[in-house]
Amino acid sequence: MVAAYVMVKANTGEADRLKGSILDIDGVRDAHIVAGDVDLIVRVEVDQPAEVKEIAANGIQGIRGVEDTHTYIAMD
Repeated sequence: MVAAYVMVKANTGEADRLKGSILDIDGVRDAHIVAGDVDLIVRVEVDQPAEVKEIAANGIQGIRGVEDTHTYIAMD
């Protein structure tokens, strides 16, 4: 299993709506609205590293209201 965390920067006022849309994506295990430099932290669990890219680039970044993402793959 591959675990990854996607940091999501949202347009102003979009975090609640984005959380629901992100949680609907296959492979997303959890999403939290947070305070700080990003608006959401998303936990992804998949079988292959390429699936992380698919979720982050085509899934999360494709949602209206997402400004930017940064993805971190867990190493342990």
